[in-house]
Amino acid sequence: MRNPLGVLAVGCSVLFAAAAGCSAESAPAPAPQSTPVPLTAIAALGDFATLDYCSLLDPKRLKNTTADTPDSSFTACQADFVQAGRPRTVTIGPLAADRDPNLQAYACPGKVPDGVSVQQGGFVPDRTCGRAITFADGVRLAVSITDGDDRGSAEDRCAAADDVVGGALDAVTGNRVRHPQLPDRSWGRVDSCAILSASGAQGGDATAGFAGHSCILDKVSLEFAVVRQAPAGPSETLGNRTARVAADGAFCRVRTVQPSPATPGRAEQATVSVVDTSGAGGEAACPAARTAAATIFSRIP
Repeated sequence: MRNPLGVLAVGCSVLFAAAAGCSAESAPAPAPQSTPVPLTAIAALGDFATLDYCSLLDPKRLKNTTADTPDSSFTACQADFVQAGRPRTVTIGPLAADRDPNLQAYACPGKVPDGVSVQQGGFVPDRTCGRAITFADGVRLAVSITDGDDRGSAEDRCAAADDVVGGALDAVTGNRVRHPQLPDRSWGRVDSCAILSASGAQGGDATAGFAGHSCILDKVSLEFAVVRQAPAGPSETLGNRTARVAADGAFCRVRTVQPSPATPGRAEQATVSVVDTSGAGGEAACPAARTAAATIFSRIP
């Protein structure tokens, strides 16, 4: 579950108000002479590591739709739905804070909480409309709508994306953000950087992903996610786990899964990636990826 949205500190105006699109529900009138407090991501969303992104999705905001049960991963929520006969996918997440010059200001309908802005994704996949909700501390939340075929228009997709943004803001201002307790066996509780650092990977300090479910150390990275389907392809044993190895551009990725202890019918996936810097491509990185994965997988509880 990945999204190319970044952060740019321009977008919609601030202040709580009720309106269509990406507005939030009406908040109680402030006391006289009160000063609005800019809304930060940590105040709005709480602990990023345990955030249930699907609690930010309001299916009722998606007009004339029939939606499947949303899938909540460690860093995003995704749901497939049919809107006016067209198949679509909505994604909320991940969070990030790095600058992205591809984001653009646009005429966001409605108003949003003080200190919050909404931007348009300037570099997104085909048939996708992307939005970024940027909080007062610079942390952004990605939102996107993707059409499953060519029948939907860009204008219609983006209207749906703004509806999703409005629902997410309603969840925040209405105190409906959830933080489930992950089971003991869930890989969502694993410290990815602790595992990667203890594996003997060479380089400087390990850099944790924004929510703590991924980590990078030099050319090696480790990421945990929830997936609908286990990876396909020939299997081999690495670190006493069944693994699958595949080149992906300049990367070689090694994946292993376990049944999700929190979500029946889903799998939790650990992915070890190694990048090739010689220009030869991902296949050249696969021997190093197998070596790294064997050590890392053996250390995952």
